[in-house]
Amino acid sequence: MGAAEDCGVKWGLAVLAFTAYAAWQLGLPLRGLGPGVVKLFGIAGQMLPPESGGQLGVFVYSLVETVAMALAATVMAGIAAFPLGLLGAGRVVPSLFARWPLRRGMDVARSIDSLLWALLFVNAVGLGPFAGVMALTMIDLGTLAKLLSETVDHASIGPVEGLEAAGANRWESVRFGILPQVLPAYTSQVLYYFESNIRHATILGIVGAGGIGTYLSDRLRVNDWREVATLVLLILLTVTVVDRCSRWARLRLERGV
Repeated sequence: MGAAEDCGVKWGLAVLAFTAYAAWQLGLPLRGLGPGVVKLFGIAGQMLPPESGGQLGVFVYSLVETVAMALAATVMAGIAAFPLGLLGAGRVVPSLFARWPLRRGMDVARSIDSLLWALLFVNAVGLGPFAGVMALTMIDLGTLAKLLSETVDHASIGPVEGLEAAGANRWESVRFGILPQVLPAYTSQVLYYFESNIRHATILGIVGAGGIGTYLSDRLRVNDWREVATLVLLILLTVTVVDRCSRWARLRLERGV
């Protein structure tokens, strides 16, 4: 066994030992894991067959509302994050003092969980989809802006140097030397966040931010497992369809078609 492999084994054993110690200190009920799994299978059995309780139309409408929330939040965050990401990049704004407040603002926006944002907006604007849209927008804004700024900073410098040698100013160099490199990757990231936002929007409904999560929370509260199964299947079907469409769009972008 080489030195690198021996070091890897030692680190692995250290991580396992620390995990076991942490579980012991936290008092995790490992003895209850077996009965918990049995109970989980029992709940799964109660979900069959799925039923809608005559409210399939209401469920589908709420699912469309969830997708609309995710789409609105993704578009708003994608548009707003674009200039912020450029201004947060060192290639565009060399001054560290000018970039620092913007970069820290991105960190704050993405560090607060979407559920916390949802609770804040529910208290600010009331229950409903608008609070969910704003919560998703805030967390996506910080993340997309940071991803774009880092992508710009890691873009190839060759085209920029060529343009500057030809007499282009800084903004012309960014427009024609950097943006063509980063736009396909940025668009792909925005599409991925649209998929992710559908799942997040479902969770936000549990705290009153609209969408299908509201109905899912109600059914879970009263243990109506067959309707829960219907809602879960609708969510899975929607996420699968959006994932396929988004993957197709990303492949087209990567191929330049």
